[in-house]
Order: sequence, then structure tokens, then C-alpha cells
Amino acid sequence: MATKVLKLDSQEVVNVAAVSHLSPFRYPGGKTWLVPRVLQWLRSQNPRPAEFAEPFAGGAIVSLSALFHNLVQKIVLIEKDADVAAVWSVIIYGDGLRLANEILSFDLTLESVRNLLAREPRDEYERAFSTVVRNRVQRGGILAAGASMLNKGENGRGIRSRWYPNTLRKRIEGIVHTRQDISFLRGDGIEFIRYNSHRRDTAFFIDPPYTVAARRLYRHSEVDHCELFKVAQTIKGDFLMTYDNTDHIRSLAKEFGFQTALVAMKNTHHEIMKELLVGRNLEWLRS
Repeated sequence: MATKVLKLDSQEVVNVAAVSHLSPFRYPGGKTWLVPRVLQWLRSQNPRPAEFAEPFAGGAIVSLSALFHNLVQKIVLIEKDADVAAVWSVIIYGDGLRLANEILSFDLTLESVRNLLAREPRDEYERAFSTVVRNRVQRGGILAAGASMLNKGENGRGIRSRWYPNTLRKRIEGIVHTRQDISFLRGDGIEFIRYNSHRRDTAFFIDPPYTVAARRLYRHSEVDHCELFKVAQTIKGDFLMTYDNTDHIRSLAKEFGFQTALVAMKNTHHEIMKELLVGRNLEWLRS
């Protein structure tokens, strides 16, 4: 089957500042910039999917946006990383309000952060709190081993330059107040797709770690991309993948008969770059 490559206006770049930031995470490779595209995709669905699954959830900004815009009834987040999983587990199933309040009251200094991160968490709640702090004080929000803490940061504020406790409290409270419509599973994203691909009322947003740089950004950066494409082909509902624009991924898309489209994005240095969308039918991008 021939793969159709859609020609889009490469200069149309989403203004990330205009997108609501709903996630408590700063996430390397985060998809805030793609949120308007995903909402456009969901609005094109007829009928609309009842459930929206994100098998490589990370900061989960896309799923949260779909839910908060009332485009789906329920979202399912799947994440393999134990630290990220602890945060979602506490917010969705545990004492999320306590976590929000402790973030607000925490006196964040270089000494308090070093003391916190030097301790081994005694339970899932402590792991979640420690993860939120690390995510905010380490460069780029990177949680992988070896990540360094911010030095000068923004406006010379050092490790406090990304610490917005009141904003974090509000984001967590917002998720807690709608968590009856959120499920979380710690596990393998490909396996989740494999066992749920028969569900016609579920749409999948698939954003796996891919680049070489991912190896220093994520603990679980190794993904069998060929297997992922093979499993995606069995999905009975719809799906949308996002990848770096590489010959390898284009080749896989062609092999499995998927469409591809380049969309413009801005990186953290405000440079315009292109990312590849992969799907069964991307004609909605023209609307």
C-alpha cells in the first residue's frame, strides 16, 4: 500500500504561550505545541471516541487537554518510569491535595533540595514529592540519572527559576477534581496497545521516546519501533503518532501503509523545526 505524504504549510507554528499548561511536569519532548493539532484531530472524529489513551504518557499534556476540553469522556495514562508513575498514582489515586499543599509550603533552597534528593523515598508519596521537585530544579526537567541542577536559571534565580508552587498547586488540584475520569497504569505502552487495540471507542495518542538524545533524557528510552508500528496496525479505532522526521520512521510508515505529515514546531531555543505525524488518515489536517 502506498503511503500518502500530506503537504502542509510548514510556516504555521503553534504559539505555545496560547496553550493551557495543565500538567504538573516540565517534560523533555513535551507536546504542548501539538495540543491544538490533537484537539483538531479529535473534533474530526465521527463518532467521537469515548476514551483517549496515551501509552507513553510522560507529562500527559495531550490527554489532559483532551479531557479538559470535553472531547473525550475518559483518559487512560500509561507510564513505565517509576518516579513519573508515582506522581500520577498519588494525584489520581492517592492524596493529591496533600501533595499540592506540600509543594506550596516547601521552602525550596539549595540545601533543602539537596537534603530531599539525598534521601531514599520511604513510600510512593515521598517518591512523588521528590520527583516533582527534581523535575523543577534539574535542567530541562530531565529526570534521568546524571541530570544536573539548574545553575543560573532564569534571571539569575538559580534552582528557583522553574519553581512556581502556586501554579503547581492549581494544576494538581485541577487534575484531582476530575480524576474520576482518569485512569493510570504503570506498565509498557506497547503491551497496553496490544491488549486494547480491539476497542473501537478508544483513540490512541502515541508519542514514544525516539531520538538518540532520548537516551540521556529518559530511563526507558529503548522502544521496538517496528513492533510499535505492527501493533498500531491492529488498532480498530483511530490513532495519532508523533516522531522525529527520519528516514527510518518514514520507511516504517510506508511499510505499514500509514500517512505522514510534517508539522512545524518551535524548540526551546525558539528555532522552527519539523516533526512527523503518522496516522491511518491525516486528511483532517487540511480543515
